[in-house]
Amino acid sequence: MTRKIRLLAAAVLVLGACSDKDSAPTDPSEVSAVAVSNASPSYVVAFSSKETAEVKAAIERSGGKAVYLSKRAGLGTAESADPAFADKLKTERGIRAVAMDTVVQWIDPNERVTEGGSVTGNAPRVRETTHGSNETFFNAQWAPPSIRADDALDAGATGAGARVAVLDGGLNNTHIDLDNAITVDEANSRSFVPTFQYNQDAPCGAPACFSHATHVAGIIAAEDDGVGTIGIAPGATIVGVKVLHGGSGSFGSIISAIVYAASPDNTPEEDGGGAGVHVINMSLGAQFPSGRDSKARALKELMDEATTFAHEQGVLVIASTGNGDRQGRGIDHDLGQWFTLPAQSEHVVGVSALGPVGFALNPPIPTSDDFHRLASYSNFGTRIVDLSGPGGDFVLPGDAVCSLPRVPTGLITNFCWVFDMVMSPASLGSNTGYSWAAGTSMSAPAVAGVAALVIGTKNITDADDVLEVLINTADDLGAPGFDPAHGNGRVNAFAATQ
Repeated sequence: MTRKIRLLAAAVLVLGACSDKDSAPTDPSEVSAVAVSNASPSYVVAFSSKETAEVKAAIERSGGKAVYLSKRAGLGTAESADPAFADKLKTERGIRAVAMDTVVQWIDPNERVTEGGSVTGNAPRVRETTHGSNETFFNAQWAPPSIRADDALDAGATGAGARVAVLDGGLNNTHIDLDNAITVDEANSRSFVPTFQYNQDAPCGAPACFSHATHVAGIIAAEDDGVGTIGIAPGATIVGVKVLHGGSGSFGSIISAIVYAASPDNTPEEDGGGAGVHVINMSLGAQFPSGRDSKARALKELMDEATTFAHEQGVLVIASTGNGDRQGRGIDHDLGQWFTLPAQSEHVVGVSALGPVGFALNPPIPTSDDFHRLASYSNFGTRIVDLSGPGGDFVLPGDAVCSLPRVPTGLITNFCWVFDMVMSPASLGSNTGYSWAAGTSMSAPAVAGVAALVIGTKNITDADDVLEVLINTADDLGAPGFDPAHGNGRVNAFAATQ
């Protein structure tokens, strides 16, 4: 099976140099990965089905130290200060590939984020029959109704029983809207960034530091508790897997985390351990020129092995398609000038972003054409987009101020363009803080949330079966059939769960 699981055959990536400098994406700023613990370069290693202990010994004989090894997947990472380490290790029996790791910026540091306010720490947390309507900021949440998630919840779909791994930066497991949704024991949530825990990240200098991972987790599973916001699948379990710090991270960390998340939760720690999830969400991406950078291509092949392994375990892997070029314009990936990872890795579902313009000026009904539009920044193309979801936008002109009703009383007030973004829990330094953000980072978890609803309601867990439901029930938007902006369509939570 090829990378794209869709209703038509996948196209072959065309390699070619990009000459339009103005349309180039932001340089991912690659540097050799260095382990925080001892400042030694890091490597990604692929090996045959030898005993993990034998591979570990081979790494040590070659002058290195094993960091993470999965016997089940035949993938892992190592570190070594010896510049000849890779050449030495390649001669060892059973070693299939060795590539020097690379750190890149996977999340745009200039990503558009606006503080959304907070709820009182002692706010009542009460579920009601009509799910979500009693959440503090529910009236500002256009995204769930746009994919009929509110209707799915009212029909009893919550995502209970589904396990979703959020591969991202550090997330706040004590946030008032996530404290019962995130696993915290060592067999589940985990960090692949040395010296940091899964719920830690780079300080931002503010008491309520914005947390990209928390925002993503909240879109999926913010609790149905009468406080703050509600997630697409508020009954799902979130497994936090830290692979980024301050938005940057290594290929090796992401590859290891994919393998870990997809491995059964009874996998022995000496064989890499496992989280046993059903869905992996990666709201992260880096864009690379198709015609050069052999290092990135070598690491892509190893990432392909990891995502293929996850697929073989029946795990649905979802990733954002990316947020465009230096000018904020979405990149057409059918031109073949750039490739984006991990969205274009094997068996990964790429998600584009949709968003309204002027939602708060005259809140439209959820089926309005305004929710169909491709966001201004969203990458697109039949080679990268499989499905679309609500990601928000920020292109409404001017700085007029709008207000929407706050539950149970009061108003939510901000610039009108802010309401076109996606609101979710989003702080590390505060357990009650919320923010608006826009990006394909927001649309991917919306799709992951719908996948969780399918798993919880239909009692199916295999990736192909879940994806088939998502595709067959998606709203066919744009050009009839499969198209570059929406792929197979926009996910429809209610249809998917019936």
